[in-house]
Amino acid sequence: MMVLYSGTTCPFSQRCRLVLFEKGMDFEIRDVDLFNKPEDISTMNPYGQVPILVERDLVLYESNIINEYIDERFPHPQLMPADPLQRARARLMLFNFEKELFIHVHTLENDKGPNAVKAQEKARLEIRDRLTQLAPLFVKNKYMLGDEFSMLDVAVAPLLWRLDHYGIELSKTAAPIMKYAERIFSRPAYIEALTPSEKVMRR
Repeated sequence: MMVLYSGTTCPFSQRCRLVLFEKGMDFEIRDVDLFNKPEDISTMNPYGQVPILVERDLVLYESNIINEYIDERFPHPQLMPADPLQRARARLMLFNFEKELFIHVHTLENDKGPNAVKAQEKARLEIRDRLTQLAPLFVKNKYMLGDEFSMLDVAVAPLLWRLDHYGIELSKTAAPIMKYAERIFSRPAYIEALTPSEKVMRR
């Protein structure tokens, strides 16, 4: 059985929980205290971070790598495009999300130094601007790649859920992205995958 070591407030762990629930398979989630991590976390992941997926002698870390493995191992419902060209484009978009959105999530989650306030304010503005640029896509599209829920939606969902929590306010021009977010949040697997700590992050 797959075991996911997951942080109860970790946006990257939330991605993996969501994929596991979307697949509707047998798995175990072990909650990890992010402020008092057990020693075996650093043994399994040299970077000392969650999520970590363990299946027999396989140990994986990094949410996008874990999720692609789960998707290939349990192909229904398929979350990465079947076509190699589309799959390559989806991977590039996932990479762009890390570079353009989630690098700022890391700042909001982890920056505690003397310049933290300034860095976090900059991160909020960067996220707001990038999401606003994405908004027109959802005037016609139900999900990131069209009508089908995909790994791209999985990747961005934890950030959309935490906008209030991070103090990010989107303008009215970003209304389509908020409607898109609600479509994700109403999915049964999304609701199931939320931890009690995550449920209180959103008003």
